[in-house]
Amino acid sequence: MKNKKWLKPLIVLVVIAVVIAIAASAIMNYLNSRSVALTFDDVITTVRALSSYLIPLAVILVLAVVISLVAFAIKRPLASLIRGEALVAAILAILIVFNMVCMGPEFTLLNNAFGDTYLLADSTIAASEQLVQDIADEGIVLLKNEGGALPLSNVSKLNVFGWSSTSPIYGGTGSGSVDETTCVTLLQGLTDAGFELNTTISDFYVNYLDERPHIEMGGQDWTIPEPTIAEYDAAGIFENAKAFSDTALVVIGRSGGENADLPTSITDENTFEFVGGWSGYSGVCYSSNPDDVDPSKSYLELSNREIAMVERVASEFDNVIVVINSASAMELGFLDQYDSIKGAVWLAGPGQTGFRSLGRVLRGTVNPSGRLVDTYVYDLHSIPAINYVGSLKYDGSTPVVATDTAAWLYASFNNYVEGIYVGYKFYETAAVEGFLDFDQVVQYPFGYGLSYTTFEQKITDLKDDGKNITVTVSVTNTGSTAGKDVVELYFTPPYTNGGIEKSAVNLIDFAKTDVLEPGASASIEISFTRDDMASYDYSGIKAAGGAYVLEQGDYDISIRSDSHTVLDSRTVTVDRDYIYNDANDGKRASDEIAAVNQFDYAAGDVTYLSRKDHFANYDVATAAPTDFTMTDTVLNGFYCQNTFDPSSYDAAHTEMPTQGASGSLTIRDMEGLDYDDPKWDQLLNQITIDEMNSLIGTGGYASAKVESIGLPATIECDGPQAIKNNYTGQSGTAYPAATMIAATWNKDLAYRRGQSMGLQAGWVQTR
Repeated sequence: MKNKKWLKPLIVLVVIAVVIAIAASAIMNYLNSRSVALTFDDVITTVRALSSYLIPLAVILVLAVVISLVAFAIKRPLASLIRGEALVAAILAILIVFNMVCMGPEFTLLNNAFGDTYLLADSTIAASEQLVQDIADEGIVLLKNEGGALPLSNVSKLNVFGWSSTSPIYGGTGSGSVDETTCVTLLQGLTDAGFELNTTISDFYVNYLDERPHIEMGGQDWTIPEPTIAEYDAAGIFENAKAFSDTALVVIGRSGGENADLPTSITDENTFEFVGGWSGYSGVCYSSNPDDVDPSKSYLELSNREIAMVERVASEFDNVIVVINSASAMELGFLDQYDSIKGAVWLAGPGQTGFRSLGRVLRGTVNPSGRLVDTYVYDLHSIPAINYVGSLKYDGSTPVVATDTAAWLYASFNNYVEGIYVGYKFYETAAVEGFLDFDQVVQYPFGYGLSYTTFEQKITDLKDDGKNITVTVSVTNTGSTAGKDVVELYFTPPYTNGGIEKSAVNLIDFAKTDVLEPGASASIEISFTRDDMASYDYSGIKAAGGAYVLEQGDYDISIRSDSHTVLDSRTVTVDRDYIYNDANDGKRASDEIAAVNQFDYAAGDVTYLSRKDHFANYDVATAAPTDFTMTDTVLNGFYCQNTFDPSSYDAAHTEMPTQGASGSLTIRDMEGLDYDDPKWDQLLNQITIDEMNSLIGTGGYASAKVESIGLPATIECDGPQAIKNNYTGQSGTAYPAATMIAATWNKDLAYRRGQSMGLQAGWVQTR
């Protein structure tokens, strides 16, 4: 045994390693049994993040081993003492580092993971999923229906083409993303509606690629997955499909979300890679398909492979229906290029159960009543804002913003040159001014949407008491199918060339009918104030310093089936100019105070688009920028971590607030208090500087415990489409995307959705 003095310390080190491994395994197993699902990538990312703790620990452990081995050359009892001290030092180092990690970078994760798990009540889930279907029922827009091709009431078998049919868009990206694993799929929605689907096609797509490329805040792969025609032919897809059914459905999907502008050019640039950490991915790939690379195309056009697929489907089948699954307005001119494309529908991300509504609309169980909330043009590269899509970088601005470890940061700008002429307001006004041919430029106007039935709308009454205007509209179902209709109310103000900027068409309000049976009518009443039609005079033409102005003249009040198609109209005459400022007619009824210019300093050296002389300055106003210099004026107003000096804002008499004061107030005592209640100051005085730092430092999707005011640690939710937690992965019901909710043109559904999300935030069960 004398010759094996090294055995004892080795056994001790092995025991320590085994204990650490068992503890780590137990923690991972526990976390996996909770709501945090760990992956190997998570482990690698965490190890990298903790390297500043783990490296010193490794050095200490190596030193302990070396010292223990060196001690063999020293006589007892000193050798035993040294080895014992080395062992104690190693154990202490492990405990200290473990404590620092738990109370430092991993505090929030562990706090969240080991806390109570909250679940939604079954009744809440059921009600919210029904609401999702209600929204999707009314948020799907019928774009085209030649010869009554839709609904597919007599079709039993269906070929579904387009790779996106197997990986559709349920929501957005970033905070708008949802848990897709719990959602009703597009194919399931069709099956639930009674369609028998050709699984040979869907299996072909899944084998080609089983998940959508990553589009995240840190990095994006914009590749549009779609097999080549050669791959279709090698698998015998079209021969199989024609034998299966004479009806084809084509699905086109596009993603999008925060922190990532959709590409305006599909180039061969590819810097996309997985980097781990919070961002997950970095860089960008515009297409990994060489044959789809085309700098003249945007992401919102059909890719070259999609064009080839659509052409082949259109040539092989006489009855083709297209589904556009995209919250963003795409170029859809191809819908008019093929005689066999008989019908088309649009839907944004439909959330949890919304794809059931797609099946119901295509089958005819639901009569579509959605309306578009964008103007769909034939050429997106011709829109007024095209030269300012994205983030334009100031020359030489990196040193202003970046540190040595963040050289990718830079200062950027964007000139919003359109002024009020955005979306339908530009196209309608430009058409009135003769600047463009509306029918050649616009394919689907704002507010457009078809139905399986027909409606007639008439203005039956208009009351004007000098302040309030009430319009009564009669809506009659003149077709043979029950359905809902939308009353879109617009106004056209008088315009003087070179005067206050005004759009020729302005949506002032809208309403949706209940279901109307064939032959039935409904009377819809819409009220608004006269000053709702006022235009803002930012140039001071009639009101120095800016003000809302309701100019003298005739105002055309019209109901339209979309922003361009007038159904009926009346005229309201204003007898004089009303200037809504303190010097003249006071504020508008809807304003808290009279509006005046607040941001004249931000106007910049920019030419803004004007209606004057039939948009004579269009080319100059919308041209791409040529000067990327960060002037001294811009630099002096550009605040970031490297340039902001808080001391320059401190007044001479400024005193540090009281912190850590004794007191008995808790956060619960503040419920219902006004913002200016003095108790808030007392409460804040009780918080220490360290507690404030902890509260702010743990402010991402969670809050730290603050003992001094009885504030418990909390887990916060994120996302406009679902209440979800970024740490635990738990998620509430995935509601349809905001674009789809807007497309319902149903205020009641939007209100119910807000109520439902609020209910999910406050009514939970503890597991």
